[in-house]
Parts: sequence; structure tokens; C-alpha cells
Amino acid sequence: MTLSPTSLPRRRLLAMLTAMAAAAILIPACSKRTPKAQSLPAGSTVLTLGDSLTSGVGATPDTAYPAVLQSLTGWQVVNGGVSGDTTAQALARLPGLLQEHQPALVIVSIGGNDLLRQMSAAGAKETIREISRTASASGAQVLLVAVPQVSLLAAGTGSLKDHPLYAELAEELKLPLHADGWASVLSQPGLRADTVHANAQGYRQFAQGLAQALRQVGWLV
Repeated sequence: MTLSPTSLPRRRLLAMLTAMAAAAILIPACSKRTPKAQSLPAGSTVLTLGDSLTSGVGATPDTAYPAVLQSLTGWQVVNGGVSGDTTAQALARLPGLLQEHQPALVIVSIGGNDLLRQMSAAGAKETIREISRTASASGAQVLLVAVPQVSLLAAGTGSLKDHPLYAELAEELKLPLHADGWASVLSQPGLRADTVHANAQGYRQFAQGLAQALRQVGWLV
């Protein structure tokens, strides 16, 4: 015999309805849950992909930000910066770097040369999207680093601001973003070697801010 809702005891019916409502809430919540970042132990390999700001133009190799970050974290930080690289050139190099180093984390700081050369910002955004997806597909975690707006960066004066494409990509791809790192450093004449590059002190300040961001994400303890 099939019971209708009106034939069930009131207390039992309320209990069933409550359980069904709780299940309806729980299922979508679980599907949207983002796994907590796991800390990377000392000795983990981290790839820093970028251009002259990553390679360390304006300072020496041992004072470039990847070297400073290695000293701050105990990770093996690979300097994957090539001066003058565009996003397309960085993407072309990335598969070889991933295969050679098999990093647990890729820090992506690229796009300044695209903007300085007045190349398409939309094109740069699409290429950085592909860089992030390629790195993620290798099994690495990804951190995006914002680059300042080109007009302010070229002028070398005033208060620099991040180009909005980085925040947009971070939101779209659900990736952590280190915002205002380069903008803050390159806004201060005492931290610059020229209008578009940091000096040794500037790279150290950037690496320290980056390390703090990595702690907030949970990769660094």
C-alpha cells in the first residue's frame, strides 16, 4: 500500500522534509568546495616563469627575486625568467621547463613586454590563461603575479596600478593572485634600477611580499 503525505504522522513527515531540505543544501555546497592548499615542504621545486623582472635585470643573479625567494622558503626555486620575453615566448618555453623540473608550484609573472610593446591586452590575457592551464595540467599548482598598467609603468612616476586582466584571470580560473607586488616596488625610485626594473633592494622587497602571500594561501608555513 502507498502512503500519501497526509497519511503519515505529522512528526515523521516534518522530519522527512527537514532531511530532504538539508540534503538539497549540502549537495551543491560540496560540489563548489575548493580543496585547501597543502604546504610545500623544504626542498620542493618551484618554477618562476617570467621576463626580465624574474631573471633579475637591474641586479645580480643572486639578488634576483627567485634567489631571494629560495633563501626565504627553503624551496628549490628555478629562475625561468628570460629578459624580453612576451607571453607567447614564455608559453613556448613552458612545456620544456615543466618536463625538466617537474615543479610542484609555478609562479607566473609575465605580460609586461606585451603591454610595453602595445600588443593586444586581450591576446596577452588569452596566452596567460593557456600558460596557467598548461602548468595546472602538469600537476603543478599555480600562482599568478599581477603586472602594472603599461602607461604608468612606462612613465616611472606616480602610484602604479595592476593591469586588471590579472585579477580577471585569477577570478575566472580560481587561482590565487599576488596583487600590487611589482606595482608597489616600481612606484618607489629607491627600489628601482630604472623605470621598469627593480634593483637588488626592490627584488628583495618583492620576494618578501610574495613569501607573505604564499603563507596566506597555505603553501608556505
